[in-house]
Amino acid sequence: MSAVIEPGARAPHTSIAAGAPSRAVVFDARGDVPLDTFLAQVRGVAAMLPPGLHAINLCEDRYRFLVAFCAIAMRGQTNLLPPSRAAGAVDEAMAQHPDSYCIGDGDLSPAPARYLRLPEVLPERIGDTPLLDDDALVAIGYTSGSTGRPQANPKTWGSFRRSTAQNLAALSDLWEAEGDAHVVATVPPQHMYGMEMSVLLPLLGPVAVHAARPFFPEDVAQALAHARAPRILVTTPVHLRALLVSGCTLPPLRAIVSATAPLSAELAREAEARFGCEVREVFGSTETCVIARRRTACETAWTPLPGVRVVPQPDGTAVHAPHLETPVVLADLVEVQPDGGFLLRGRNADLLEIAGKRASLGDMTRKLLAIPGVEDGIVFQLDEPGEGGVRRIAALAVAPALDESHILAALRRTLDPVFLPRPLRCVAMLPRNETGKLPRETLAELLAGL
Repeated sequence: MSAVIEPGARAPHTSIAAGAPSRAVVFDARGDVPLDTFLAQVRGVAAMLPPGLHAINLCEDRYRFLVAFCAIAMRGQTNLLPPSRAAGAVDEAMAQHPDSYCIGDGDLSPAPARYLRLPEVLPERIGDTPLLDDDALVAIGYTSGSTGRPQANPKTWGSFRRSTAQNLAALSDLWEAEGDAHVVATVPPQHMYGMEMSVLLPLLGPVAVHAARPFFPEDVAQALAHARAPRILVTTPVHLRALLVSGCTLPPLRAIVSATAPLSAELAREAEARFGCEVREVFGSTETCVIARRRTACETAWTPLPGVRVVPQPDGTAVHAPHLETPVVLADLVEVQPDGGFLLRGRNADLLEIAGKRASLGDMTRKLLAIPGVEDGIVFQLDEPGEGGVRRIAALAVAPALDESHILAALRRTLDPVFLPRPLRCVAMLPRNETGKLPRETLAELLAGL
């Protein structure tokens, strides 16, 4: 089955899901869920939703998330996707949207106000395939907060359709022209990367997704064993590193897709050698969705997706794309190549100037992680200025066999003394969220508590 939409295509009303009634949308150990069953349950859940304009989709099971997502959109409501499903983040989202309710698939304690728990057996209702207008506001995603306070980003059905067409163009060489792919994703569907790769692809393309969100390496291997070839693992550098360290054996893979954090060439090469498949890194943001791809093991430049153009400017990079109504400016700094590809040169917020010298927080983090014995780490700048009005540089490192003085001594060999992180603290683990990101507020709280 081929993709049913083309980049730039527009339609006033389109189906919420594409393909033959018998094609698999989701699978797990129990088998496939065909499209006609899925749509019947979407209609059934839509009929039981309470009134409101917004719904916070807290479903852990990916299939139930998909059903709830489509049912909410079918009712003309908007899915709210807060940066975290922690009670505080949910309460804040509900306070910002007083007309909202929460929907989930588990017993939450404490349960949010106006919480609807999906029944064990989802209701079904016969009817036509739900249609959505391109202008329908189907979701509001939030940035992770890794560079500051999470920001809301509204997404229309039309923008999702067009960005999915681009993703299909970027990935469809991984399966046969008239075939399909089975995806296992370690990222939550509430995150925009998870939304694109594990919600929109199975809705609009020849893709079936595993119902679970496996976390530990053994769970990932088991989920992949439920899949049929070609198998594609959608994951993050943190999960990929854990798979390699575990020594876990995976079923044959067609490809691994990675995003949410920079993937080193060394890690990509090791993964390709171990698992015998291509590691394809995608680049994007909550604001833009995926806009470029590369094979990190052998490529440094990014190839823009069809119709995407990046334009450097003083405060970052303007992204032009078919699914964006207007250009979006990212803080990332790029160097555009003659063929239209581009190199990342850091983020505007990462660039530091102290005593007339310049450095990048991202580059300093890479040097910290390159120290033998450092398993994880981050270099960041504190909000409060120190002596002389300069904001200090701090670092957190996971290095069980090293002490802080050893790490600082190693950094002195690669960093100018004015950029040495002080304080540098060793911790048992970093407070990474579900996609491996490190929210800035959490880093500051952890450092303050040491």
